[in-house]
Amino acid sequence: MSQLKTHRPLVLASIMAAMFMVAIEATIVATAMPQIVGQLGGLQFYSWVFSAFLLTQTATTVVFGKLSDLFGRKAVLLAGIAVFLVGSVLCGFAWSMPSMIVFRLIQGVGAGAIQPVGMTVVGDLYSAQERGKIQGYLASVWAISAVVGPLAGGLIIQHASWAWIFWINVPLGLLAAVGFVRYLHEDIDRDHRRSIDYTGAALFTVAIASMMIALTDVSTAPWLQTSLVTALFVVSATLFIMQERRAPEPMIALDLWARRPIAAANGASLLAGMALIGLTTFLPMYVQGVMQQSPLVAGFALTMMVLGWPIGATLAARILGRFGIRRVLLAGSLLMPVGAVVFASLGPNSSPVVAGIGSLIMGFGMGLLSTTSLVLIQEIVDWSQRGSATASNIFARNLGSTLGATVFGAVLNYGLARSGSANGVSSEDLRRLLDGSAASAGLDASVRAVLEHSLHLTFLAVLVVAIVTVGFAALVPAITLARRPAPAN
Repeated sequence: MSQLKTHRPLVLASIMAAMFMVAIEATIVATAMPQIVGQLGGLQFYSWVFSAFLLTQTATTVVFGKLSDLFGRKAVLLAGIAVFLVGSVLCGFAWSMPSMIVFRLIQGVGAGAIQPVGMTVVGDLYSAQERGKIQGYLASVWAISAVVGPLAGGLIIQHASWAWIFWINVPLGLLAAVGFVRYLHEDIDRDHRRSIDYTGAALFTVAIASMMIALTDVSTAPWLQTSLVTALFVVSATLFIMQERRAPEPMIALDLWARRPIAAANGASLLAGMALIGLTTFLPMYVQGVMQQSPLVAGFALTMMVLGWPIGATLAARILGRFGIRRVLLAGSLLMPVGAVVFASLGPNSSPVVAGIGSLIMGFGMGLLSTTSLVLIQEIVDWSQRGSATASNIFARNLGSTLGATVFGAVLNYGLARSGSANGVSSEDLRRLLDGSAASAGLDASVRAVLEHSLHLTFLAVLVVAIVTVGFAALVPAITLARRPAPAN
């Protein structure tokens, strides 16, 4: 940090504002999308409004992490906020669903800079002993956005144009940018000549984007299209590895990613991300379709996970010094299969409270695991690699969500197709069941039985992934935290 004083509380407030802007985007857009697609048309592009954002966010996360190591955190954060706000303004002016998708891609690029670099700034400013508490604050931002987003989206749709769900980002982003400009100060070696691996960055982005497209569309796209996209991934990934081995300053330091603590922690984060997306995707379906509870009850059951995460992250701050990173990380990973067992044991007559308890346990475990894995990774590298290391962990978690949605969706479809009924269960049958508009009690019961069996298989798959998460966490070696002085406020 520079000789000018960095005001940590105000920088943290700016980080939280910027992250809230990104976090609320998912829930608020989901609430408004039916009205947006009703006005713009193009229902066949509905899912791509969400996929486009996640696509560029995940693909650029690691690139911006590296750029923050080269040019400093402030410059990359301000650039990310600017890109995100440009995308937000353009989304409000979208005239068709294809144009909306293009502008969401722009938004995702900005989000790809904001999240990892904001977390890296926290690693720069706060010691490991302080950081767990700060991670709890940041986790609460995502929890609050999950609650506020649908409410805000509903109010905006009811009383104003849907464009304002995007335009409300502008004041938040500007406030965050002002906070970074005024209160975040860094010492950057301006005279050192930096070599930017543009080729590596481009190849990595193409590889990850093509992989995510293939995973997202594997069950719906024509076979030829999926094959071509998969081939593009293989070719670009191969060229990327060759490029990084010969680049003087590679965009992705393969030796950094291969270090045992980082590889094990990122592997655990990836698998935990898979397990968590299985919970968030299929628990509401089980509570509504099998337990015959209302959407409100299903939402409360899932909200327990959102509540458990910041509690676990905050507790990690208090026990890291006493028990050490490895033990806390292992404890968090062990809670993942404990929560998954609860879901695997659910039945039609189970109480939604039981589902909420399982959700709370998994969220609490994820809070412990995500905080300790990030602290570990940030502590074993120096400033010049902290952005890349932080981004690698966030990238692993995001990639896990994509893989989980694909894998568990395939398990569900397998169960539905091999349900034992004569004609299987169609998506229309499921829609009518979840809407409460089944044609008859007999159809309702049969579809519910098939759904129960299929979701049980899905929860068993979540349990298997959670158990493997423990195996990766066990590979993390013991790390002693160094006490470094905190910058002056």
